Amino acid sequence: MTSLAMLMPIALFMGLCSLGTFFWALRGGQFEDLEGAANRILIDDEQDDTP
Repeated sequence: MTSLAMLMPIALFMGLCSLGTFFWALRGGQFEDLEGAANRILIDDEQDDTP
């Protein structure tokens, strides 16, 4: 029973930290351009490294 009383606050704290991190990333614009990374891999930029 004592382990449950110790683990519950730890689990709640970790859940609140992860929720706060998610909202911080959402407010920071992390999820603004979901298509950009997927399309960027398809663009073939040929760079000529010959002098």
